[in-house]
Amino acid sequence: MLTLQVAERIDEADGIAGLVLTNPQGLPLPEWSPGAHVDVHIDRPGEAALVRQYSLCGDPADRGAYRIAVLLEQGGEGGSRFMHERVRPGQLVRVSEPRNLFGFESVDRMVFVAGGIGITPILPMIAAADAAGSDWRLHYAGREPSSMAFGADIERYGERVRVYISSEGERMALPEIVSDASGAVIYACGPTRLLDALEAEVVGRSCTLHVERFANGNVVTSEADHAFDVELSLTGATLTILPGESILDRVVEAGVSAPSSCRGGTCGTCETFVVEGEPDHRDAVLNAREREESEVMMICVSRCKGTRLILEL
Repeated sequence: MLTLQVAERIDEADGIAGLVLTNPQGLPLPEWSPGAHVDVHIDRPGEAALVRQYSLCGDPADRGAYRIAVLLEQGGEGGSRFMHERVRPGQLVRVSEPRNLFGFESVDRMVFVAGGIGITPILPMIAAADAAGSDWRLHYAGREPSSMAFGADIERYGERVRVYISSEGERMALPEIVSDASGAVIYACGPTRLLDALEAEVVGRSCTLHVERFANGNVVTSEADHAFDVELSLTGATLTILPGESILDRVVEAGVSAPSSCRGGTCGTCETFVVEGEPDHRDAVLNAREREESEVMMICVSRCKGTRLILEL
């Protein structure tokens, strides 16, 4: 855990606050790569603390500062509102070391798709792709110009960038974008509806898609859920998980250490190796292919399709 100082606050767009975080002693910050995020621990006096994930949108080569952007969510739990209303330059915040679930690698042909605040992890990616000499394009959608952050950062790329403003009737034509991306790698971040449509569009196409979601649109609990047993291979304990219960919560209650952060299936912190059994994946971290091939599961929200799981805990 890092204790960093808010060195600068910038109004990046309507409802989007940019924060520059530095080490109070001027020490270099841990390295990160494009696509990485940090967990910000929001300590609210008199209220429960919250943990929120924010993508790093600055320059990975700059070890002196982390740059994040916070979207004010009107219907949220109050974390973003607290960040907007109470966090000011000079304050200290607790931040995790960077983690990367949106792993980026420059290739010859790349397409980036961003919706709204989803531009944040994409910014360092397009900078890296440009520096590597890749053939790349960015498609960036938002409600209106005043709500779209980092316009100045992307203007310098000229015709490589296509901006879509919904208030002016402009919409991304995903079939055309995917068709033009034949043989390319696509990185996308934005609202659930956009990413769902994009995932459906690439099925059977000759391109590779990587997405990062800020929200989990999957059904986490259902009336059809059944009880199942979880055996912890390292401790020997067996736990019964009832409908409505979380594997993570039961593991922690049993006194077993298990890392976690968002507890909503979006950050990947609780990723756990599955020794035996068939997980019922309900997270927003793994894509369809990874769910078929991966040997891990997010135990904060996912369950078991059968009656028993053996986990490496």
